[in-house]
Amino acid sequence: MDRSRRNFCLGAGAATIGAATMSVATGATMPAAAAPNGASLRRDGDPAHRWAMVVDVRKCVGCQACTVACIMENDVPENSFRTIVSTYEVTEQGKAGSYMLPRLCNHCEDPPCIPVCPTGATFQRRDGIVVVDNTVCVGCAYCVQACPYDARFINHETQTADKCTFCVHRVEAGLLPACVETCVGGARIFGDLNDPDSAVSTLVREENPKVLKPEQGTQPRVFYLGLDPRFQGKVDGTPTLWRPSSETHAQKEHA
Repeated sequence: MDRSRRNFCLGAGAATIGAATMSVATGATMPAAAAPNGASLRRDGDPAHRWAMVVDVRKCVGCQACTVACIMENDVPENSFRTIVSTYEVTEQGKAGSYMLPRLCNHCEDPPCIPVCPTGATFQRRDGIVVVDNTVCVGCAYCVQACPYDARFINHETQTADKCTFCVHRVEAGLLPACVETCVGGARIFGDLNDPDSAVSTLVREENPKVLKPEQGTQPRVFYLGLDPRFQGKVDGTPTLWRPSSETHAQKEHA
């Protein structure tokens, strides 16, 4: 059992499958009450936890297993992604190489997507996970525009906002997010920041990880180890998820 799974299972021992009665991508179905600053009051989830992820880019090989696992687990529509590994071509001292940057919703401590939502569909649970209640979302895309990490999209099948939820349905059942479970290099580590003995707490405390776009002041809860400062502000890139071309299909059909 790898470190992420071991620490997570120990920290999430109090979670029960019965608690996962909410829908996969939502929280409760009632609109959130408005806080004085215009953001939504937190609801749902256990405040004893503060879930977070550490991504070690030094271990990422760009295989996109995380991307595929997320698509299969969360029924993400075609040409949309809740998580993906962006790749960049880098040239140093005349030598070319690739740089991998796994990306997903940062589940910020101060998420800018919440105060712009006119219906309260986007809200933050008491355990820090930011979710979308798609029974309330009207698809206005204000949250998509407000996210500085390009981590949201409008689901063309549901016509509502969509994003990574840390696989909240799995977390509430005591399981790891699908992307963490599937990462072949062990680059993604998930756990509870409120548990000082968890792997994520130890890494954040001892390894001085970086976050994307720190100047935004959103206090992301996705941390990066080995992140090149030149890529700290990048949230775009070329996805390397392979898809067979129509020409390949035609060649196979005529073979």
